[in-house]
Amino acid sequence: MDRDIRTVEDVLRLLDGLFAPEADRWTEGAAAWWDGFYTERDKQVPFFAAKPDENLASYLERGLIAPGRALDLGCGPGRNALYLAARGFDVDAVDLSPAAIAWAEERAREAGDTGGAVRFHCGDAFALTTGTEPALAGPYDLVHDSGCFHHLPPHRRVSHLALLDRVLAPGGHFALTCFASGRMGSELPDAAFYREPGLHGGLAYTPGSLRRIFSGLEEIELRAMRQEPADSVLFGEDFLWTALFRRTR
Repeated sequence: MDRDIRTVEDVLRLLDGLFAPEADRWTEGAAAWWDGFYTERDKQVPFFAAKPDENLASYLERGLIAPGRALDLGCGPGRNALYLAARGFDVDAVDLSPAAIAWAEERAREAGDTGGAVRFHCGDAFALTTGTEPALAGPYDLVHDSGCFHHLPPHRRVSHLALLDRVLAPGGHFALTCFASGRMGSELPDAAFYREPGLHGGLAYTPGSLRRIFSGLEEIELRAMRQEPADSVLFGEDFLWTALFRRTR
């Protein structure tokens, strides 16, 4: 007879276990699935291109964010992490997939970064930002999440908010890109994911839901991502929301 639940993390792990292993996209157990996704590099996946998000470039161009320490969550092949490093940021970038990290490190070498401006970490960001000597220790002036948040089940929003609380510096910024309701992602209510466990490709969000979830932060901007043409030097797909928040305390 098991009676092991005594902490919030115990509850979160219990809820993780309600999902079938093949539905997992957020724990270290999902690394093999993401490896399979990233192995075929010539697939027609828009964000495989070595282009930064258009909103991220816009924040820098308009002076909404400035170089400092940055954490890139779910960095994939490193397109945004390398962009930030090229513009003066000191970057930690993390992803569950060894294949994605290997690709990102190749791109870094091709760009002439031999391990100085970007440090790539393979693993679970929630685990890597906890413990007595966390591998990803704040404070960070920028936490950037492009495509990680919408692959989390509802209960892991608690972990995401706790991560921000641990590592985001006072006055620091959180930049988010996620599926837009009505354009991409599942519209199911939160409870439905536990009745028929699986994330159905990712969760869609409305502006109102994002404002509620990140209500502890000051909203700087929330808008649809601008659609970029194929020959643009920037990544942009209009089925995504982009948001920039600031920590005021």
